[in-house]
Amino acid sequence: MRGVVLAGGLGSRLLPLTKVTNKHLLPIYDRPMIYYPIQALANAGVDEIMLVTGGNSAGDFLRLLGNGKDFGLKRLNYSYQEGEGGIADALRLAEHFVDGESVCVILGDNIIEGNIAPAADAFRKQQQGAKILLKEVKNPQRFGVPILEGNRVVKIEEKPANPRSSYAVTGMYFYDANVFDIIKTLKPSGRGELEITDVNNAYIADGTLTWDILEGWWTDAGTIESLHLASQLVAKTGANKMGV
Repeated sequence: MRGVVLAGGLGSRLLPLTKVTNKHLLPIYDRPMIYYPIQALANAGVDEIMLVTGGNSAGDFLRLLGNGKDFGLKRLNYSYQEGEGGIADALRLAEHFVDGESVCVILGDNIIEGNIAPAADAFRKQQQGAKILLKEVKNPQRFGVPILEGNRVVKIEEKPANPRSSYAVTGMYFYDANVFDIIKTLKPSGRGELEITDVNNAYIADGTLTWDILEGWWTDAGTIESLHLASQLVAKTGANKMGV
């Protein structure tokens, strides 16, 4: 299984902190934000990772992370996303790197307490389709929200005004190699982006999407409030306990 960390975007919700740097280089407690998703993949046994970024600070990732040896990686590749094409558009850039294998995709501002190793092992056994990780949250309208019927996810709605469940789709996804064929069929949303929710709904329509509940706390760090919360949670939990 290959890993892809998506660390593009302008970070406009974090201005002025992101005026001169990429948001994924901001600190979460005592380490740069980007360390956490990379370590989550490494903890799940993924040792070949591509980082997709963009903007004017792309070179800073190379200076910070080098070849990934500090995380025990076999290799750390980089790709550059031009413009703001969305999550699925950024993932598209990793097609040749993934090279027909399965892939675990993590958004670079997702910080977790637990470990995605159990989900990764389950998906390795699943061998095809997709797997998403859900988490109950107080403000699901900020995220993709699953509509559940029994133990099945029948649809995911992107940032709904009236969420039909209290769960959020976390920014951690497992896909087989068919994900790149699906991305090629997508049309830009009203935001002008290729949406990862449309990718997940394609797998739902195909009947090959599974889901698990993510253990431990989870937060993104894309707003001032959630950036502060992430630092508090890591400080309370202890970065060393998290394997970072």
